[in-house]
Amino acid sequence: MIRQLGNVQTFLAIVLFVICFTKMRYYCIGRAFCLRSQTGRTYRKMSTTSAGAATDEVLLERTGNKGIITLNRPKALHSLSLSMVKKIYPQLKSWEMDNTMKMVLIKATGDKAFCAGGDVKTIAQSGKGSAITDEFFREEYRMNNIIGSLAIPYVSLINGIVMGGGVGISVHGPFRVVTEKAVFAMPETAIGFFPDVGASHFLPRLPGKLGLFLGLTGHRLTGRDIVKAGVGTHFVPSDRLNELEKDLIRLEAPDIHSIDKILTKYSEQWEQDFKKEFSLKQYIGRINSAFGGQSVEEIVENLKKDNSEWSKQQLDIMSRMSPMSLKLTYEELRRGHNLTLPECLKMEFRISQHCMANEDFFTGVTHLLVNKSKEPPVWKHRTLEEISAQEVDSYFQPLTAPHLFGI
Repeated sequence: MIRQLGNVQTFLAIVLFVICFTKMRYYCIGRAFCLRSQTGRTYRKMSTTSAGAATDEVLLERTGNKGIITLNRPKALHSLSLSMVKKIYPQLKSWEMDNTMKMVLIKATGDKAFCAGGDVKTIAQSGKGSAITDEFFREEYRMNNIIGSLAIPYVSLINGIVMGGGVGISVHGPFRVVTEKAVFAMPETAIGFFPDVGASHFLPRLPGKLGLFLGLTGHRLTGRDIVKAGVGTHFVPSDRLNELEKDLIRLEAPDIHSIDKILTKYSEQWEQDFKKEFSLKQYIGRINSAFGGQSVEEIVENLKKDNSEWSKQQLDIMSRMSPMSLKLTYEELRRGHNLTLPECLKMEFRISQHCMANEDFFTGVTHLLVNKSKEPPVWKHRTLEEISAQEVDSYFQPLTAPHLFGI
C-alpha cells in the first residue's frame, strides 16, 4: 500500500513538472515573439523618421566640430522658403555660440541647383499687405548678416544654379567653392525687384563696373568665370566635390588657413585649364566705359553710341527690365559702395518693403514665373524718363515702424 502511494506521488510530480515545463516553454516563445515584434516596430519607426528627415526642406546636422547645412528642396531648385530661413538662422546662431564648433559647410542635394533664389512666387501670390512680404525679407536679411559676421569659417559648395537668395547664403562667407556646373546671376530687375541679399555690398566691390553690369542686366556667369569675376573663391570639378567635402570633414581643427590649403590644392590641380580667358575679358573695356555713366539714362546713351553687336544686345536686355528696378539698382549699388554689409542690408530692407507696396514686383513675378510668359511685363513706368529722382529716393526712406537692425 505504501509502495503504491509512493508511485502515485511520483507520477503526480512528473505530471506537474511536464505541465510547468510546457507553460514555461510557451511563455519563453511568446516573450521572444513580443520582443521580436517590438524590435520590428522600433526599426520601422526609425526608418520612418529617416524618411521624414529626407523630405525636410533643409537638413541640419553636426559631424564632430563641424555643422553641415544641406538644402533639400530639389523640385523647386532649392529656392529658399520662409520655413527654411527660420531653420537656418537660429542654427547658425547656436553654432556660433558653441565654442566647440570650428566650421560650417553648406551644400545642396543633387547637381542641378545650389539655390535658385528666394521663393518669390509664394511672396507674390500672397499679395500686397500679407505678413510674409515683411517677414520673409526680414528673416532672410538677418540670415545674410550672420553669415557675413560668423566667427567660424563658412564654406559654400556651389554646384548648379546659384541666383538671388542662393547668392545671399553663400557669397558673404569667406569660401565659395564652385564647379563647372555652377551658374551665377542676379536677375531681379527682370521681375520688377532689385539685386538684394547684400548685393549692394558685394557687387560694387567687383572689379571696375562689372558688378553694376551684372546687377542691371542679370548676365549669367558659369563655372570658372564665377571665380574670375570675384564672386567665387575656389574651383573644383563636380566629380571631385564629394572627395573635397570628405577632406574638409576630416580636418581635426579646421581654421581659415587649413581650409584654404585644402581648397587651393584642389584648385591648383586644374590650374592649366583655369588659365583660359575670362569670357567677358573682350568686353571689359566696353563695360567699364558704358556702365561708368552717372545715371541709367547715361548708360543707355553710352551703349547706343558704342553701337556694337554686344551693346545692342545689352540695350535689348535692359529694355525688357522694369525701369524702376534699373534705377533702384543703380542707386543702391552707388550708395552701397561705401557701406558695411549690415548697413547695406538695412538699406535693402527699406527698398524691399517699398517694392512690396508697389506694382512691379507682383506684376513681374506673376507674368514671368507664374504664368511663364515669354514677353516682358507691362511695367508701371514704361520709360526711365517717367521716373523722377524724388520717386527713386522715396524707396530709400525709413519705414514707418522699425523691423530690421533698428531701422
